[in-house]
Amino acid sequence: MSKHEENNGGNNGNHGDTPDGKKMRRSQHWFGGSSKDAFIHRSWMKNQGLPDDSFDGRPVIGICNTWSELTPCNAHFRQLAEKVKQGVLQAGGLPLEFPAMSLGETNMRPTAMLFRNLAAMEVEESIRAHPLDGVILLVGCDKTTPALLMGAASVDLPTLVLSGGPMLNGRYRGETIGSGTHVWKFSEAVRGGQMSQGEFMKAESCMSRSAGHCMTMGTASTMASMVEALGIALPENAAIPAVDSRRHALALMAGRRIVEMVEADLRPSAILTRAAFENAIRANAAIGGSTNAVLHLLAIAGRVGVDLSLDDWDRLGREVPTILNLMPSGEFLMEDFYYAGGLPVILRRLAEAGLLHKDALTVTGQTAWENNRDAECFNDAVIRPLAKPLLASGGIAVLRGNLAPLGAVIKPSAATPALLQHTGRAVVFEDIEHYKARIDDPLLDIDADCIMVLKNCGPKGYPGMAEVGNMGLPAKLLAAGVTDMVRLSDARMSGTAYGSVILHVAPESMAGGLLALVHDGDMIEVDVAGRRLELLVTEDEIARRRAAWVAPVAPKSGYAKLYFDHVLQADRGVDLDFLVGCRGDAVPRESH
Repeated sequence: MSKHEENNGGNNGNHGDTPDGKKMRRSQHWFGGSSKDAFIHRSWMKNQGLPDDSFDGRPVIGICNTWSELTPCNAHFRQLAEKVKQGVLQAGGLPLEFPAMSLGETNMRPTAMLFRNLAAMEVEESIRAHPLDGVILLVGCDKTTPALLMGAASVDLPTLVLSGGPMLNGRYRGETIGSGTHVWKFSEAVRGGQMSQGEFMKAESCMSRSAGHCMTMGTASTMASMVEALGIALPENAAIPAVDSRRHALALMAGRRIVEMVEADLRPSAILTRAAFENAIRANAAIGGSTNAVLHLLAIAGRVGVDLSLDDWDRLGREVPTILNLMPSGEFLMEDFYYAGGLPVILRRLAEAGLLHKDALTVTGQTAWENNRDAECFNDAVIRPLAKPLLASGGIAVLRGNLAPLGAVIKPSAATPALLQHTGRAVVFEDIEHYKARIDDPLLDIDADCIMVLKNCGPKGYPGMAEVGNMGLPAKLLAAGVTDMVRLSDARMSGTAYGSVILHVAPESMAGGLLALVHDGDMIEVDVAGRRLELLVTEDEIARRRAAWVAPVAPKSGYAKLYFDHVLQADRGVDLDFLVGCRGDAVPRESH
């Protein structure tokens, strides 16, 4: 070990020994002993009313909280954090809460995705810089889950994820409505003349009627399911409603368990293995999860050194049937999912079909099979048997061709089957503002067979890869009864959305991908079964267009410039290139 590593305690948790031969806790490098530095650290902490024995070597647990009133999905996290603290105290640990940047997809502009990596940086450095032995991550709205897990995985201290839970089901005029999903449906109905503006406004208060995140299988619900399937969250984490007392009980149990994980030195690197990611990919197929999970799991895998690719998503998901009958692919909502048995039922059915690595280790200290083998289903209409799936071949399909040599994705369970093999004429929008200005022009030359193409909305575009890929259809076609068309872009789509939407085209148009060179009237071929996406234009014409192409102006300063200069393409998870990899939990040099 080098002198620098000795001063910093190493990178693997072996931070020196106590006089009795036991390994010194990481926090004791701040709080242990009688030095001036220990005096300073303890003294300042005592101004919060902590007694002397708070620093006697017990595990110090950080509670990383993304509470914010600007992130309504996470606005109940103060109460959740108190339950976690109770659990930590009951198990003999010292809970210390700290904030992290709260990424609310509902209010942030241009998109919360722009800031996912920034929040991951903040979380990583906050954990590394403070006297913590283990961490609970309080997550909810879409990007808070991957951001916090990416940051924590790069440090590799014992970590447990706790989601905030979904809202209660929406209800409007006797109909069950889902957050996001029915926003798209109702707004299209207004534009098409099937719903009045007054009716639309009355639905607003009927959709979000309790604390929690989207109760459809949007990105928040998907990522809550993904962390449970990865084994980095406790069983039942995904589906317990936010306002159900059992969510608070789970928070308390999480507080107890993280102390035990510290005692056992159970770290993310032991849990987030190749087997764990394969389990999550198959679970995503079974639940009809969001395409956003592709980006986030690729990024998380990159932080722990697991070689995961788009091809893995296609190969592993293709053989898995979608058995969760949940909006936007199906008819039920997350509250129903929980009452039917939740994700443990999904994982048990996958395991029994040979589609799950049963021996994958989880935060409970037990395997995925041991956690879920006794799960019971209480409603086969919500969680269907494998023999009667919602979709025989679920998962995310990865398309390649000259338009997407690095890949593009589509969620077949949310698409119109007849459009999964289609050749159509391109109607091109250069960016989202061009789309907004042009889409309802009565003179727009477009019909139901056309393919709507949106450019400059990928990782570098917009910037931040916003959820604008599910472009609304032209009002004149909606009025004529058209309900779906093929849409193609380098953007993302909300997990609550639906339709025949091809996303994440890589390389993106802002980076000079072929998407940038598509013109109105070009013919595009889509073949989902054959996994093909082709621009039917000659090589000579493509070369002529490329010679004339001028790159859009890039950001000049601030975080947007850092992001633009270093962001990876969609096929690599849209992380920043210098953040890939685990940097360990080295104890910083003393500064006093």
